[in-house]
Amino acid sequence: MTSVFKKIQILIVIVGILAGLPVFAGNLTCQYVRPIVETMIGQHFLSYQYDANFQKRVTEQYIKTMDSSKIYFLKSDIDDIRKQFGEMWSLLAKRDCVPLEKVKEVYVKRVQEREAYAKKYLAEGFKLNKEAKIDLDADKREWATKSEDLNKYQEDYIQFQIASFLASDMKLEEAKDHVRRRYERAVKNMKDETTEDLYVNYIDSSARALDPHSSFLSKESLEDFEIQMRLSLEGIGATLSSQDGYTVVEQLVTGGAAAKSGLLQTQDKIIAVGQGPDGKMEPVIDMPLKDVVRLIRGKKGTVVKLSIMRKDGDKTRQFPVLLTRQKISLEEEAAKIHYSDKPVNGKKYKLGIIDLPSFYADTKRGGRSSARDVKNLLAEAKKKKVDGIVLDLSNNGGGSLEDAVNLAGLFFKIGNVVATQSSKGTTENGADVDPAVDYAGPLVVLTSRLSASASEIVSGALKDYKRAVIVGGDHTFGKGSVQSVVPLPNQLGAIKVTVAMFFIPGGNSTQHQGVTADVELPGAFARDEIGEKSLDYSLPPKTIKPFVSPEASVAAGPDTWVPIRSEFVSELKKNSEKRVATNDEFKKIKTELEKTIAKGKVVTIAEILDKKDETKANEDKRKARQKNDKLRAEEYMKRPEIVEATNVLSDLITLEAKPAVVAKDLGEAGKKNN
Repeated sequence: MTSVFKKIQILIVIVGILAGLPVFAGNLTCQYVRPIVETMIGQHFLSYQYDANFQKRVTEQYIKTMDSSKIYFLKSDIDDIRKQFGEMWSLLAKRDCVPLEKVKEVYVKRVQEREAYAKKYLAEGFKLNKEAKIDLDADKREWATKSEDLNKYQEDYIQFQIASFLASDMKLEEAKDHVRRRYERAVKNMKDETTEDLYVNYIDSSARALDPHSSFLSKESLEDFEIQMRLSLEGIGATLSSQDGYTVVEQLVTGGAAAKSGLLQTQDKIIAVGQGPDGKMEPVIDMPLKDVVRLIRGKKGTVVKLSIMRKDGDKTRQFPVLLTRQKISLEEEAAKIHYSDKPVNGKKYKLGIIDLPSFYADTKRGGRSSARDVKNLLAEAKKKKVDGIVLDLSNNGGGSLEDAVNLAGLFFKIGNVVATQSSKGTTENGADVDPAVDYAGPLVVLTSRLSASASEIVSGALKDYKRAVIVGGDHTFGKGSVQSVVPLPNQLGAIKVTVAMFFIPGGNSTQHQGVTADVELPGAFARDEIGEKSLDYSLPPKTIKPFVSPEASVAAGPDTWVPIRSEFVSELKKNSEKRVATNDEFKKIKTELEKTIAKGKVVTIAEILDKKDETKANEDKRKARQKNDKLRAEEYMKRPEIVEATNVLSDLITLEAKPAVVAKDLGEAGKKNN
């Protein structure tokens, strides 16, 4: 995709020049909004025109960014926004962004009204109404026509908020205070929003009007994206969360500056941040978490000063902490392997379970790569003489396309993995060209509705080559599109645009239908609203001619792998269904899923309170996991889908070990290669 990247970068400059503008300089201003949007439209996989219909899509996406829950705006506000935005494209040609500022004024006013009503409702005399219920599905509700309608919904929503706090073992007065502060923060955050933020929101809304995966990345968002891809950053080595206006230390990264210092503990609150030993301290209470994180991040070797608030028994004390930033590897997102000894019919199998949460790749020379990490884990597994491998992609939302190709190729000789088709219909194949087979043994790939993009390329290719058994949710997410991320000049951010669709070797796009499981397991995410086809403006699926490579198989020797046959799948499916039918964990998942589908997003207050013990137990488990790597690994291995994936793998090992099967498949492989 390198040529596409260069083409987009050149066009960004050309569009600016054609519009009579200087090449980007300084902060993002109104004059650059239209050129950036035009560039995204021009590079998109589908040929869009910025007409009245497209403007409607942009408008609806912009409204969603502001009030997706329909709790602030009235219908009259929405009608006015739609009217103003109807002229937006022509106004942008004149470098006029006034409608964005007018909409913000209305929004701030409405948020302030909700804050005032919340405080009034929570005043003395507030009672928890266990009979109250709320429908959180905004798509099923019309915009309120008058303030009284918003008041009624807000009352139910506050009941929901209070009940949620009470379920986490909080007292009523404390819960009321937390809700008040949330509304106060909403007003503060809106007032703090800059004019540049308005432009970012409009450009991003225009991108999402193209399809669900195109977007505009501000300078800060681009930094986050790059950190995620390379799995490293320079900071103090602590996972942070935002809790009721406070930045809270959730976890200390082993080997990071915070853990090495011995000065920080989990649940410490960071209330101010300064740069250098003598830097001015900036208060961060009620500051958005992303802004606090950016104050704490910095170049390796520099000092950051934190003001910490810690609760010791009944007392609270405040003290400063100085930490020297260093490079941190985000190991939690990296590939890792677990081992399990599985007794089957008097024989013990050693199984390897590779957990791969994302397809990461640091483009810098010698940078970290998910494919390279998995290659190393497979080498380790072979030394331990594993009998089979489970590749867990069940929580993997995708990432690097190149890494997906390289990773799939670890399990066969050489061959096509994916084809990408541009808007002009030209198709390019991505193929594994490394003849080494890093692992030739029995293979199961675990997927779910959360497995997307690069995960679907890998699981789809291994299924089409009959190299692996796919186990898990009914099908994967269904994202079959390719995005290019191109930085803008002068650190203005980047555009992420859908430029192609991808296809797996059988010729199918994974768009909408995803990759179907050979052995289906009950899953909590098997709902209509989870998947590509439920997203706004998702691209329609396509097919092309199959491009399976016969060179993928090996005729003889240690690199020979046994193709998955239909009779294998039938046997594996039958055995799994028997186990699943008697498994209490899967029964619970199915029951909860049926309840969720039946009631939609309607939540009752009594229901929340009834789950108080369960909510607290889950929170205690979460905190325990964060402090204990061993406990995290143990809980992972106990997950029902992991246990069943290893059961299916054990069955597959038994089937592939039959002499008749091996002889037949070796013979067929030899014929193909002669």
